[in-house]
Amino acid sequence: MNAEELRALQAPLKEQYRQTPDAAFVTLKAQGRMGEGVTCKIQTGKALVEAGLHPATGGDGLALCSGDMLLEALVACAGVTLAAVATSIGCALRDATISAEGDLDFRGTLGVSKEAPVGFSAIRLTFDLESDADEDAIATLIRLTERYCVVYQTLQHAPAIKVTHQQHIA
Repeated sequence: MNAEELRALQAPLKEQYRQTPDAAFVTLKAQGRMGEGVTCKIQTGKALVEAGLHPATGGDGLALCSGDMLLEALVACAGVTLAAVATSIGCALRDATISAEGDLDFRGTLGVSKEAPVGFSAIRLTFDLESDADEDAIATLIRLTERYCVVYQTLQHAPAIKVTHQQHIA
């Protein structure tokens, strides 16, 4: 896809959202169901995945770790956004590898230490780009990728999360 094709694809959506701002609000959903042992089965748009305990918390390594999935979502979103921005601004990339790594102290998750945080204490997102573009173009590409990457922005500016529950008694 080139910049003209991308603009043509997005132009009617942008105009619709300008005219009817409420049309731009979409609620994405995910649902899981408790699986065997300590797992949760999640239906993605393409496949059924099973999340479970990380080996550092007693898992066998056969199920996906939700922490890994979070980093994978960040990489996926950043990669798609990078490609869209590069196309939009005409920054030619021959290749790009996007990596994310995050630091966890499992003492927090396992309740071993109240001082240890539960969750990532740091996440590093790295773009390894193969391009002849100059430094200014690459800086703009990265800045705009950060600006428009939904997962990156969500992690940077955590939204309020409301937890509810329902109980069904048999």
